[in-house]
Amino acid sequence: MRMLLDLWQSTVGQKALVAAAGLVLWLWVVLHVLGNLTLFSGAVAADGYAASLRRVPAGLWAARVVLTVAVLIHVAGVVSLARRNRAARAGHATAACRGPATLAARSMRVGGVLLLAFVGYHLLHLTFGVLHPGFASGHVYENVVVGLRPVWVGALYVAAAALLGLHLFHGLWAAVRTLGLRPDAAASRRGPAVALIAGAMTAGFASVPIAVLAGWLR
Repeated sequence: MRMLLDLWQSTVGQKALVAAAGLVLWLWVVLHVLGNLTLFSGAVAADGYAASLRRVPAGLWAARVVLTVAVLIHVAGVVSLARRNRAARAGHATAACRGPATLAARSMRVGGVLLLAFVGYHLLHLTFGVLHPGFASGHVYENVVVGLRPVWVGALYVAAAALLGLHLFHGLWAAVRTLGLRPDAAASRRGPAVALIAGAMTAGFASVPIAVLAGWLR
């Protein structure tokens, strides 16, 4: 715990914690996409997969705690680093400070806020059924199909998938660089690799609402 506090007090340490938390969240994204793809195998497979997760409550709650901590560290770290950057630039607003790096950082922050808002909506919509027209506990397949059938809802999920891909494209590259996991010799290859990963995540998430809107999942 003391080491984490020491890391948090420095800019470099905060960047490392934000990057590590981001990679944890990316791992969850990968697992979530794989779980979503069970929907294409039908209601029995999707509902069975969800039931298998609930049969191990200790593991499920442990995962929730880890994800919650990762989100808190990631969000709080980004906010703290943004404040430090603004303080460091105070009185020194030059053209260099308004370059591509700054624009990318700003787009990441705006995209992060929008993604956080979408996650809140997504939890209310398909986990708790608060904003769902016909929620039935335990019936994952039916909840997804009915919940995503309105065009505006399906379009919102597709847009969120695209936003997630953009966030991952910038975030994964920055995280690997911050943690020193990217050899200099591989720098020229990181763009296509990160783009492929981000594109796969976007396609995986967007495939479900698109399939519902197209009538392939019904």
